[in-house]
Amino acid sequence: MSEAGRSSLLEVIAAHRATLRPSDAKVADVVLANPLAVMDLNLAGLAAAAGVSEPTVIRFCTAIGFDGYRAFKLALAGAVALGLPVENASVRRGDTAEELVDKLFRRTISSLDRARRSIDLAAVEAAIELITQATDLLFLGLGASGMVAQDALQKFHLFAVPCLAPADPHIQYMAASLARPGTVVVAISETAATAEVIRAATAAKAAGAKVIALTGNDGPLGQVAEVEIRATTFEDTDLFTPSVSRLAALVVIDILASGVAVRRPPAVLERVGAMRERLSNVRAGGPAKRKH
Repeated sequence: MSEAGRSSLLEVIAAHRATLRPSDAKVADVVLANPLAVMDLNLAGLAAAAGVSEPTVIRFCTAIGFDGYRAFKLALAGAVALGLPVENASVRRGDTAEELVDKLFRRTISSLDRARRSIDLAAVEAAIELITQATDLLFLGLGASGMVAQDALQKFHLFAVPCLAPADPHIQYMAASLARPGTVVVAISETAATAEVIRAATAAKAAGAKVIALTGNDGPLGQVAEVEIRATTFEDTDLFTPSVSRLAALVVIDILASGVAVRRPPAVLERVGAMRERLSNVRAGGPAKRKH
């Protein structure tokens, strides 16, 4: 399978843009700027739009992994049908507020859609089943992934299952080492390569726990886990820390929590509902006092 077959075609073009010949790059720019319009162009039309020759367009197609223009057009149709282009949405210095709003919303929506299309449904089902049967839960993550772990802690506490999500990596390792059969560990790392998380997950597995890895890339953490859920996004970290990948991980946590909720006995959900009502009263300052 070609590289364009494994990843979004528009992402492949964007990734190759800097290495293309200047004339080939002109074709890439036209495609990335308006892939929908290119769908209506024949070979001569795209050459004219890019200001290059027809052989240059063919060379561009070959450079990104296609045998000819027809094969490229078929792949472009699939890319357009599967999601919005995100490649021209990189934040640059000097962007206006309007440009920032457009770029970041467009990139986020597109990346989340990419994660949705690539996620392994069988892995999600297996993870829900493991969590449903767990005697206790341990969430591992550092940095941005640590924020996801804290969100998971808040959600899964609702199911009356003992949960931990230590922030300190040493305490994470201690908790993982004290795991037991019945413990389920959710190890979160977008890179799948965070050494402290891998170390703790490995210790938990050695102690008899089941490990679920929530990742965004291929890496050693996935090899430790019984189940790996990979939510792949198109992240832009030139000016800021990862955010889209964190949003995708938070959505996966929501999916897992919802999946566990619908499998819980009605009595458990009734207790959760009663707890929510009491919590609402606490937030409002407590139940109204009776007048004497």
